[in-house]
Amino acid sequence: MILRSSRLYKKKMVVAGNGLFYPIIGFASCLAFLYMSFHSFGDLRSDFREEEHQLAFVKRNGTQFTLEGKPFYINGWNSYWLMYHAVDGYSRPRVREMLQAGAKMGLTLCRTWAFNDGDYNALQVSPGQFDERVFKALDHVIVEARQQGVRLLLCLVNNLQNYGGKSQYVRWAWREGVGLSSSNDSFFFDPSIRNYFKSYIKTILTRKNTLNGIEYRDDPTIFAWELINEPRCSTDASGDTLQDWIEEMSEFVKSIDKKHLLTVGVEGFYGPKNPKALTVNPEQWASRLGSDFIRNSKIPSIDFASVHIYPDHWFHDLEVEDHLKFVTKWMLSHIEDGEKELNKPVMFTEFGLADQLDRFYKTIYDVIYKSAKKHQAGAGALAWQFLVAGMDKYNDEFGIVPWERPSTYKLIIEQTCRLAKIQGPILEQRNLKELCLQKQ
Repeated sequence: MILRSSRLYKKKMVVAGNGLFYPIIGFASCLAFLYMSFHSFGDLRSDFREEEHQLAFVKRNGTQFTLEGKPFYINGWNSYWLMYHAVDGYSRPRVREMLQAGAKMGLTLCRTWAFNDGDYNALQVSPGQFDERVFKALDHVIVEARQQGVRLLLCLVNNLQNYGGKSQYVRWAWREGVGLSSSNDSFFFDPSIRNYFKSYIKTILTRKNTLNGIEYRDDPTIFAWELINEPRCSTDASGDTLQDWIEEMSEFVKSIDKKHLLTVGVEGFYGPKNPKALTVNPEQWASRLGSDFIRNSKIPSIDFASVHIYPDHWFHDLEVEDHLKFVTKWMLSHIEDGEKELNKPVMFTEFGLADQLDRFYKTIYDVIYKSAKKHQAGAGALAWQFLVAGMDKYNDEFGIVPWERPSTYKLIIEQTCRLAKIQGPILEQRNLKELCLQKQ
């Protein structure tokens, strides 16, 4: 998931030995200086204005994200690995390269992990114990993002086992003799584990960045917090256990940080009591996972809804055309929910397809664009996932290096420019005019 700064050049007048200016040379020097100031240094002056600009928090007004009072529609991406690669010097340049590349495409938001629990280069080594070296890596990611004009959606824990996840919390409680169950789903109902996670949340939100001195909860570089990546609690298909956990944790976050937006991180599946479980969910299994898009997203302390899109993982033996039809139906259904049920923005925080990538991206981008044109609840989409060259071992079947796929790269930039035309450019999109002129 370039540190840019302007230099102030201090010019000294050249004087003769008696302390007087040579009139002609002095006059010519002044003219040259003025010319350079207004022409050659134009970009530097622009950079100064950008550096002095007070970065604003993204807010919500009904179904819309807003930035400085104007609608804010998002074209962004996932690079879950930013903190992990910022730890070691040999891999840290990838963070700058990725954020710089995202900014070059006019992207405004990157979703990434703000956790690594008990794994290699763990941020949280054991409950309440942190590796300062890794915390400084997260500090670095936030500062790099701010320098590039990219905001961050920071996820706080994984439902999956990658990078520790909820299963690591369960193991910690079990080893310390306080765990109620060895089931991974005890993460959601065990009081000791809930306290572990609350301690983690408080430590993250109140962390003072060692590079800029700003506490995370006060830093507008952070677009929002995400409670958990793809929560499922299959041991309670009614959804009550997960719902109770979301209510408690979201209220706890808001008790510490009232400035940032908050989302759950659900995949978007409808629960068993929702009629859409039969008509919109990919298959019957999706309603038995203990999550419920409407119910989970309606909680007052949740500011916007999250949805994922993985048609080739969710279906068996469907053709590409059927995948794309499902994608459109899935997205329109959730945007409708944002309008009629939730009165909140809906962001598609992950989307991936292994085949026909350009058609897939275009389908998603078109739905978001049409929603934005009508000022509806479709607030944006984040591709899963973007990498830089030389990261094959961190790839899955969905990862791409965008600039190595010219047709996909073009689609991404077109979406940036279409959304900018609706909402107007934001100051952090420094190269937007040049980018969109090149597209034409």
